Amino acid sequence: MDYKGLYQQKLTSAEEAVKVVKSGDWVDYGWCTNHPVSLDKALAARKDELTDVKIRGGVTMWMPEVAKAEDAGDHFTWHSWHCSGLDRKVISKGCGFFIPMRYSELPRFYRENVDVDVAMIQVTPMDKHGNFSYALAASHLADMLDKAKVIILEVNENLPWIYGLTGSEINIKDVDMVVEGENPPVAQLGGGGEPTEVDKAVANLVVPEIPDGACLQLGIGGMPNTIGSMIAQSDLKDLSVHTEMYVDGFVDMAEAGKITGRNKALDKGRQVFAFAAGSQRMYDYMDRNPDVMAAPVDYTNDVHVISQIDNFVSINNAIDMDLFGQVNAESAGLKHISGTGGQLDFAMGAYLSKGGKSFICMSSTVTGKDGSVKSRIVPTLTNGSIATDPRSCVHYIVTEYGMVNMKGLSTWERAEQIINIAHPDFRDQLIKDAEKMGIWRRSNKK
Repeated sequence: MDYKGLYQQKLTSAEEAVKVVKSGDWVDYGWCTNHPVSLDKALAARKDELTDVKIRGGVTMWMPEVAKAEDAGDHFTWHSWHCSGLDRKVISKGCGFFIPMRYSELPRFYRENVDVDVAMIQVTPMDKHGNFSYALAASHLADMLDKAKVIILEVNENLPWIYGLTGSEINIKDVDMVVEGENPPVAQLGGGGEPTEVDKAVANLVVPEIPDGACLQLGIGGMPNTIGSMIAQSDLKDLSVHTEMYVDGFVDMAEAGKITGRNKALDKGRQVFAFAAGSQRMYDYMDRNPDVMAAPVDYTNDVHVISQIDNFVSINNAIDMDLFGQVNAESAGLKHISGTGGQLDFAMGAYLSKGGKSFICMSSTVTGKDGSVKSRIVPTLTNGSIATDPRSCVHYIVTEYGMVNMKGLSTWERAEQIINIAHPDFRDQLIKDAEKMGIWRRSNKK
């Protein structure tokens, strides 16, 4: 097949390509670093011609042009599968909403539940076989594009080519239009700055629980990255990676010789992930690196897949938790923060793994903008807060004051153990709250 000829036939400008979008359409931008740039600008320029165009994205790394105009909500409505700070800004502006999901189910949503009129995403340049790599976000893109009535690719020469499973590339014969974009630098995600003393204290509790040969999943944020850096400096060896999100901490570990993947039951020797966001150093490491493998999220986050990997260790963050052991990683009351993502998938999968452990890590307190200090451990979740991890699925909870294994504990034992890792300034009040709730025994220490 003449792939180059086919490419030229389908090559067009961003302005021409977006003319296929009609009022009322569902338009998909893909995920994270794959959101379009030139196509987004061209679609925004058609604002006054369009109404009720509904756009999906997720983990947004830059403000979409379609959301910048003051009256953007009269023409476009943004829908985020998982919120970053920018998604929250779009939502607070009044032209966006969140779509709840467990991340492992997202490809199936596209196969069975949602419609896509037009899909437009950034991809790598085409190879000699007519293929484009989804680069840093295999995620759900294959199923999304299968469902789309029109597929428009925006080529970015700066995206790294990532080797992967079926579902990490698309061929020119399956594409409707190609746009050669502006080739912006790939959006980078900071690691959260220097680790705090709390980060270090939590890491010091978690790292000794990780055995040689463990398979790791790290969530986003400063605390998981601190743990990754500490692992890189530890004596641990022969570690593996099977994760939803690939972050800089894995590169630290790999370059320190900690990751070999030799003990991994599935995808031996490969660092498997669904999407990635981090530094340019990380992108350079991943580019055409056979040690790294992209895969659709219904593989990476499948509880049954995770459970087949022995000594699986999952490390994630939380916003707060209550005395029943319910974990909220999504909202501050009614204020939406992120999403369920894959946290529940990995909490369940890691526990089902032989020798596996799931850690939910957080600081014991949070300081508000007014300087007030509040406990992250609360009697019951704040009104409107989301129970990301139900109490029945939580394994280890860690703060700077200690670690507790929740499995097998009764309600009064949970309350006692959780209060033991709360900040000391709040423990007496939490005991009183537990007494009122009927989950505190008289024989418990006071």
